[in-house]
Amino acid sequence: MRSNTERNKSGALEAELSVPAGKTSRQSLWKRFAQQWEFQLMILPAIAFLLIFNYAPMWGILMSFQEYNLFKGFWESPWVGFDHFRMFFDSPEFWNIMRNTFAISFLKLLIGFPAPILLALMLNEVGHLFFKRVVQTITYIPHFISWVVVSGLVFSMLAVDNGAVNETLQRFNLIEQPINWMSIPEYFWGILVTVNVWKEIGFGSIVYLAAIVGIDPSLYESASIDGASKLQQIFKITIPCIAPVIVIFLILNIGNLLNAGFEDVFVLTRNLNNGILMSVAVTIDTYVYQMGIINQRFSYATAAGLFKSMLSIILLIAANGIARRLGRTSLW
Repeated sequence: MRSNTERNKSGALEAELSVPAGKTSRQSLWKRFAQQWEFQLMILPAIAFLLIFNYAPMWGILMSFQEYNLFKGFWESPWVGFDHFRMFFDSPEFWNIMRNTFAISFLKLLIGFPAPILLALMLNEVGHLFFKRVVQTITYIPHFISWVVVSGLVFSMLAVDNGAVNETLQRFNLIEQPINWMSIPEYFWGILVTVNVWKEIGFGSIVYLAAIVGIDPSLYESASIDGASKLQQIFKITIPCIAPVIVIFLILNIGNLLNAGFEDVFVLTRNLNNGILMSVAVTIDTYVYQMGIINQRFSYATAAGLFKSMLSIILLIAANGIARRLGRTSLW
């Protein structure tokens, strides 16, 4: 005869098998949730923030399919379907806007994305702790400076009269007459990307420095014993170890490729209204602001913004799929 212990185990097993798998998984999920209620409570403010400021405003995309009237509201404004999208695609500014948006975004990705990685790699090789901290602090500070203040610094440095850039170039006899940098369209993209890199390079390097710190020091010791130089250690150990972090941020940056920037472009184009920089500075974001806020064409501006968001989603999915097929880390 079986012992009581064997009977109890057999009965428990039969009871467990008699419960549907879905119900068991749900019970297990709620059990884990109850066990971690302190941690779940900590993320409630973040969830509330996302719901209020990210998901609730999505109701406003209905305006892109309506001839929205501010006084009639959503329910009484007439529906026009895809008319505003057609108007945006057929507008004479469409291709110029798309060119500027993609060009500025691509330059920011091409130059601005690897810049924090290079800074993190260089800071990691600095042996003097005090000097390393000073450099980190100096490079972090610009991130916390308002774009309004940054634009004032840029205009002051590039000014025709007593501007630091013109004064320096004249002292070295590189130019004969001061250049009005902010009134020449050919220089705008370079100025915009340079200022962006200067402002964000230090803050962007924080994540990569944290990833580098997490690398096992024994890997570097073994490489040194084998005679690997510092440069070889960077290419053979450091970069491969932080590659998953680089891939994740690259996917996110590709997903934000159409976000050419609003604040930086807006504050650096004070002459935008008189047309001096219109041909190279207007992007989807500034165009949406001009149409929606200044011209009060709410539905048309919403359609343009929704078009940009849909393209961004497609780029994000494509970048994530390519990274997953190549065997690299992906978002999902």
